[in-house]
Amino acid sequence: TNSLTTAWRLFKNLSEEQQRYEKQLIFEHPAFVKLCQQLLRDARRMMRGDLVFSLHALVNLGVPQNTLLVQTLVRVCQEKLNQLDNRCISVLATTLAGMDKDKNVSALQAGLQLLVEQRISSIRDIFILQNLMKCLGKDAPVFLKKKLEMAVVREIDGLTFLNALRMFLALAAMNYCSLPILNPCSKKIQENVHDVPFRQLILILEACHTLQYRNVKLFSALADYVISTAYLWDKRQIILFLSACETLGFQPTELLDIFAEKVIEDPDFLNLKNLLIVLRVYSRLNHVPRVQKHLFFETLHSCLNKCLPQISNTELLKAVYSLGILGYLPHHALDELLQKDSKDELILPDDLKEQNTVMLRCVKTCMELDSPSFTKPTFVLTENLSSLVSLNLRKAQEALIELLGDENMFRQNVRLPYRYHIDFEISMDSDRKKVLPIDATDDHPDSRVQRLAFLFAPASAFCLGTTHPQGKLAMKKRHLKKLGYHVILIQNKMFQEMKNEDAVEFLKRKIYAEDAFSFPEAIVQDNN
Repeated sequence: TNSLTTAWRLFKNLSEEQQRYEKQLIFEHPAFVKLCQQLLRDARRMMRGDLVFSLHALVNLGVPQNTLLVQTLVRVCQEKLNQLDNRCISVLATTLAGMDKDKNVSALQAGLQLLVEQRISSIRDIFILQNLMKCLGKDAPVFLKKKLEMAVVREIDGLTFLNALRMFLALAAMNYCSLPILNPCSKKIQENVHDVPFRQLILILEACHTLQYRNVKLFSALADYVISTAYLWDKRQIILFLSACETLGFQPTELLDIFAEKVIEDPDFLNLKNLLIVLRVYSRLNHVPRVQKHLFFETLHSCLNKCLPQISNTELLKAVYSLGILGYLPHHALDELLQKDSKDELILPDDLKEQNTVMLRCVKTCMELDSPSFTKPTFVLTENLSSLVSLNLRKAQEALIELLGDENMFRQNVRLPYRYHIDFEISMDSDRKKVLPIDATDDHPDSRVQRLAFLFAPASAFCLGTTHPQGKLAMKKRHLKKLGYHVILIQNKMFQEMKNEDAVEFLKRKIYAEDAFSFPEAIVQDNN
């Protein structure tokens, strides 16, 4: 056992290429063959620790699972399962997690799960608990996940910083979001954020995404740490961090500004893969740098032009779409995209067809509405889709009726050109003092009439913990303004949580406030 374990410890620290070479040497060595033969003879007489660690070493050294030796050790582990202590259970769980399912392995896993359930109240070692959580994984029954959670919570006060990091990964492996565990772990990480290795930063954010755990304080602490040490990180590392933040819908504003400056200073590091990630991050998070915004987009445009000879049709569409969401039209890339479209070269398999159709339609809308030559129309043709509103808009409808006195004072479910849709529309006089009946404004279109568009959006349409709209919603707001609407964005979840009288007062302030029509937008104007 000592020989095998030592071999494994040396082996795991080698590079992948070295491992292949050493593995061949080990397997061909006469002493290894004798060792395996002796292990096979003595398997049933071995101490429990030797048995489990030998199996662990053999599996990790790459001895085929279907060999007599490995199958024998698995069966002996099954026979001696009740004799194993907690440490052996942890090692065995780790070993089985790395093995393919077969008859013996599945039987041993089932027995191990039953044993863990019986023993769990006696396990006090947080490391063993974490290991069991990772190894039992997402397929563990909910009641067992709950028992593991209770066992960890019992020991949570003694949690170290390293254990807090590992706990995120253990919960992610189980796909079990436990707030009684995650919240103390988050606090521990925030207190020791400067000790977190870069790879662990990414793993924490990925675990939060898996668990759908949204903790703005934790994300902000991690982002602040990266900002304070940005000079230490490779630009590609910062891209990985920003990409993980984008997946969570979290906007680290200052870091995005700092990274934009790095792109302007040295754009050569942006290969096609990194460029597409950067475009996706900035467009989804709707982030326009506070300084040198035109230069930033011109730099991205230049990088995209350099990549055009090697870019695929789908990648080209995604790149132009991302810049379009931000209000920037990359002419050279756009021309190439439209040429491909005219030749039907953008036709794709069914699994991508719908998504690409939507992106292409969006690009063409941006070409028209974001063009400097576009002028605000005096009249926009609209259509009422239905007099019925969805359940999640019923409260808003009732509040508007109470506030305005009549359903004829507003329209609902309104469809506009360019496939845009607004939840409610209100017309007001030019002084913004009086709401006008919809019928009156329909019969006599007047450029002095102020049109309000209410958009009740889900929390997922905004950057996490803010009212800053994400890319597609921000683009819709920008385009509705181009069509002559004053857009009022409302986070529907927040609105639904209001009392009825508060909801009415909230809408009143939105409609009649002096600054109701002043929405500063960071819009990138087209160069031409």
